[in-house]
Amino acid sequence: MTILILGLIIFLGLHSIRIVAEDWRNATRARIGANAWKGLYSVISITGFVLIVWGYSLARQAPVVIWVPPPFTRHLAALLAVIAFVFIAAAYIPRNSIKARLHHPMTLGIKTWALAHLIANGTLHDILLFGGFLIWSVLLFRASRQRDRANGVTYPPGSSAATAFTVAAGVAGAAMFALWLHAPLIGVRPF
Repeated sequence: MTILILGLIIFLGLHSIRIVAEDWRNATRARIGANAWKGLYSVISITGFVLIVWGYSLARQAPVVIWVPPPFTRHLAALLAVIAFVFIAAAYIPRNSIKARLHHPMTLGIKTWALAHLIANGTLHDILLFGGFLIWSVLLFRASRQRDRANGVTYPPGSSAATAFTVAAGVAGAAMFALWLHAPLIGVRPF
């Protein structure tokens, strides 16, 4: 469990710099240069991510059960996962109404993904992993919206066609991941 916690601290801590130390981030990036900042950021991110994956796999070998979720939570989690995929697609598909209205759909996708997995899993390692990402994404969304307001950021309106494509891409991505990728990559069949 220690490796999982260390990975979460490194990964989420690094990704929280804009939440807690925006001025320090900007000053450091200006001092060392954008490419050096991106390189250092990438190396630390990958290190944290590898530790999360390794720590999570080790923790799954001796799970500490905190609660046993009722069976219906798997279905609710599946629905929320589809919504999370739609939000994530909205972050990348230009001129969709979801991004125009919500502004930070990637963060909302992570929040929804974490919530989905948190309600359907009751082991300590799941609570640490998904709870950590849920708390982080709530704080990041709030900070991002505040930064947008302070900087006067506006988002272009979305079109119906782009929004329909976004929803279709999100649903297709969720189906592909659930049916063919979740089991080989994660080791758990969602259905």
